[in-house]
Amino acid sequence: MEFSAPNHPEDRPRCARNPEARTTVIAGYGIAIANALEYSGVDSRRIFHAVGIDESLSNDPLHRLPATTISRLYQACVDVTGNPYFGLSVSRFLHLSNLHALGYGLMASSTLLDACNRLTRYMCLVSQTARMLVKESDGESQLIAELLADPCPQTQDAWAAFLYRLMRLLHGGDIALLRVELAHSQPSGGDAPYVEHFGAPVLFEQKALALVFPSELMRIPLPGACPELAQFNDNIATGYLAKLDCNDVVAGTRAKIVELLPSGQCTKNRVAEALYMSPATLQSRLTQRDTSFHDLLNEIRHDLACSYLCQPVLSVTEIAYMLGFTDLSNFTRAFKRWTGQSPSAFRQQLVGSRPGTPDMGLSS
Repeated sequence: MEFSAPNHPEDRPRCARNPEARTTVIAGYGIAIANALEYSGVDSRRIFHAVGIDESLSNDPLHRLPATTISRLYQACVDVTGNPYFGLSVSRFLHLSNLHALGYGLMASSTLLDACNRLTRYMCLVSQTARMLVKESDGESQLIAELLADPCPQTQDAWAAFLYRLMRLLHGGDIALLRVELAHSQPSGGDAPYVEHFGAPVLFEQKALALVFPSELMRIPLPGACPELAQFNDNIATGYLAKLDCNDVVAGTRAKIVELLPSGQCTKNRVAEALYMSPATLQSRLTQRDTSFHDLLNEIRHDLACSYLCQPVLSVTEIAYMLGFTDLSNFTRAFKRWTGQSPSAFRQQLVGSRPGTPDMGLSS
């Protein structure tokens, strides 16, 4: 079962569909690389100057670095340190604050599934070189980064190691990682540093980057859960996503859908009016991106429903109206279509995964 947003072409950044488009990553990533260089005894300012990167980096999501520049920077880092595993060391210096609102939203996630869905929604804020999704089958959960560009091996290593560190941090302790899959070839020095870092088998030359762990971990309530804080930061991240490319009609439509859903007036006409275009123009531009208003509406409702159901203070009926449904039965039918189970059954799985947690009677 796949828990991420539906795998439609519109989910992919335009850079994935247009190889000539300029893909970027958040500038906070450069801060982590600089710190890793300094820790290795290398003057980061000298390396950054040689690659052509301004030293005045910030965690502002709108402060971006070209992905090609990051690849050149990593190559310079490997050359100067003589360490082909440099990407693994960078992960130690990647902090959630480097991801701005997304990082704080992740910290407040209710479950690892909730956190992973948050990553799928806002991955473009971090990097436009990959698309995140989560798949479950045969008792395994795969957190996958589909590579939309061609990031260097060190970028893959750093992201995989950061995701593992993130999952452990949110879980509040060690987790049983089953295996790691990387798209690049194994370095000539062997896989020992990877096995030591992840504590699990590592497979190379795979179709995508993936971390695989037991499915039961996905729904265990997290100690740092704070749904209100998560939603607050989601709103900020949604705004940044729209600003990242003000001409991106998909990002703009997503932002307006999230804004209008609670009003019960989230129609194509209202969204088009908010975007200063006619409904016909909105649909035409969405069609050019291989999507539709209906597809985006369903996708966002699905993601928000899973997030809201992690919040025990909200009844299923309240959630239905927050998502713009006219009654509970319509919401229940839609949720079954998305996930294969009712909202109450989905919530009961969450309750049942916490030992000794009583049924709070919030199923309706």
